[in-house]
Amino acid sequence: MLIGEIIPSEVKRILTTYKVIAVVGLSPKNDRPSYQVAQYLLSAGYTVIPVNPGQKLILGQTCYPDLSSILVPIEVVDIFRRPADVLSVVDEAILVGARVVWMQLGIINEQAARKASEAGLQVVMDRCMKIDHMHLNSVISL
Repeated sequence: MLIGEIIPSEVKRILTTYKVIAVVGLSPKNDRPSYQVAQYLLSAGYTVIPVNPGQKLILGQTCYPDLSSILVPIEVVDIFRRPADVLSVVDEAILVGARVVWMQLGIINEQAARKASEAGLQVVMDRCMKIDHMHLNSVISL
């Protein structure tokens, strides 16, 4: 089992327990997956905190240059960055006391996953929060 592989009950626990999500690499462009996922999460009732050093506001939310600049406790760090850039995001997630590091669909970095896990963070890798949340809601509503 890879470090980032996770069982469905843990995905459910994460999605139902944590409500404050910092989205690292959130694009202001509405055709980008990061924007669509963040928009969905906002509509589902989560607090979404954009992290993109080149922006001031995305989806009507104040945008921060990095995790350390965010003034509220971060529960989940949802990462939309190249796999090579993930380790530095994980380092910062550990420093700010995040509970979960979630690497979006297509993002795999075993070294970063191992480091986060060893620091006590829950790790999700190569999964989409929007898809998992939609699936969870379809199961709940049956």
